[in-house]
Amino acid sequence: MMAKADRSALDAPLGRGSTRQRPTSRDRFGRFTEWVARAMGTPAFLLMLTLFCVAWIGWNTLMPDALRFDAAALGFTALTLMLSLQASYAAPLILLAQNRQDDRDRVQIEQDRQRAERNLADTEYLAREIVALRMALEERNNQAVTRDVLRQELKSLLADLDDERDDDSTERGNGAAPTTRNSPRT
Repeated sequence: MMAKADRSALDAPLGRGSTRQRPTSRDRFGRFTEWVARAMGTPAFLLMLTLFCVAWIGWNTLMPDALRFDAAALGFTALTLMLSLQASYAAPLILLAQNRQDDRDRVQIEQDRQRAERNLADTEYLAREIVALRMALEERNNQAVTRDVLRQELKSLLADLDDERDDDSTERGNGAAPTTRNSPRT
């Protein structure tokens, strides 16, 4: 008998049992107030309330006296009491829903403020890093010698050396043949 009970428990996937209970929420009343506030603010609710009042007044004015339950002569007292009762419950429920929304908005504003502070700090950090990189690049460019500049400097130095050698050979005047040097190709 025990094996059969265990087997049926193992056959059914978790969460699919017939005795599954809905998790209770401590905030159920708050969600209910928000639902009431949302429902009362819809055109469908206003239309249904209007149709209910029209039907109530129509029944109590057009029907025979024996079928009427709220006298028009007394100003539809029962209807007035029902609408007052509905309003007396609706107003606090709407206020509770607004308070919950205000709390959510306050939390959202705080989170947005913190996110904005983080974004500002990140942006300032990135700006400082970009400035540091620009300064490093400018310093590097001031110190770096490009290939073209180096070639020009080497050419001018070779030309100076050739001029000095020519001057030395003419000063000797002994008629010795100057040593030849292969000039680099450019």
